[in-house]
Amino acid sequence: MKLKDLAKNLGLDCQSEIEITGLNTLKDAKKNNLSFFENKKYLDELKHTKAAAVLVHEEFSSFVPKGVLALVDNEPYLKLAIASKFFAPKHIEDEGEEPQIGDKTKIMPNAYVGKNTKIGNNCILMSGVFIGDNVSIGDSCVMYPNSVIYRDCVLGNSCIIQAGAVIGSDGFGFAHTKEGKHIKIYQNGNVILENDIEIGANTTVDRAAFGSTLIKSGTKIDNLVQIGHNCVLDENVIITGQVGIAGSTTLGRNIVIGGQSGIAGHLKVAAFTTIAARSGLTKSVTKSGQTYAGFPARLRKEWLKTLAKISRL
Repeated sequence: MKLKDLAKNLGLDCQSEIEITGLNTLKDAKKNNLSFFENKKYLDELKHTKAAAVLVHEEFSSFVPKGVLALVDNEPYLKLAIASKFFAPKHIEDEGEEPQIGDKTKIMPNAYVGKNTKIGNNCILMSGVFIGDNVSIGDSCVMYPNSVIYRDCVLGNSCIIQAGAVIGSDGFGFAHTKEGKHIKIYQNGNVILENDIEIGANTTVDRAAFGSTLIKSGTKIDNLVQIGHNCVLDENVIITGQVGIAGSTTLGRNIVIGGQSGIAGHLKVAAFTTIAARSGLTKSVTKSGQTYAGFPARLRKEWLKTLAKISRL
């Protein structure tokens, strides 16, 4: 929609005729995207954004680059939430092509495959599987009973989705009004699983608010795991049962995470890190190859020394 019409719906004054095609982060926004600035840690990204317009507090409007429109408001995050609804895709496509099914792919009774969806060769879809619209699935994938792939998601080759797993559900994102109401931020991105990935039973991988939640090749995820929106998991990561990873966290390759551990959002964890069971990681890890434990998580040796001192008290 035209920026002037979008601004009007948000209660803002802007007469620009620019056509806005979607929302995006400051870093990834293109010339027809609307973005927002709320957190000072992203100030450098604000200075270099290529968005058409940015929702921003007045005190930071001077940092908006030349050629980018500043939509000044006291609650830019809330305005983003309201704007996200205008760009949300349909729940179900009313029109589209019938799904394309590859050779030797078996689809059991009571499975559903949406419009414009492509499924490769030698796949198995068991009873109760739901595949949404505009999904792409590679060769030799197995979907166990009642697993769900939401619309627009992409799976590579040789992926295994265990029973009850959900790929592409909405990320948990809300903006809050001064009166305490919670306004949904529509999650307009998707999930991309590369090759040779296994997702455990009743595990959930949330779709991105914009862009993609990405899980790279060789990663294995156990049962009852929560992967938040916009997370990026590099190759060959191992995640065991009941782990929760908050949104926009990036894990390096070959990380191992023990059961019932939690990782806070917007962190970066270096490759070959090990996180012991029931740990709580609250800060980024910059040095690879180390083992962390406890809450808040610290180097395992330090954590064990602390436990020894506490036991003597």
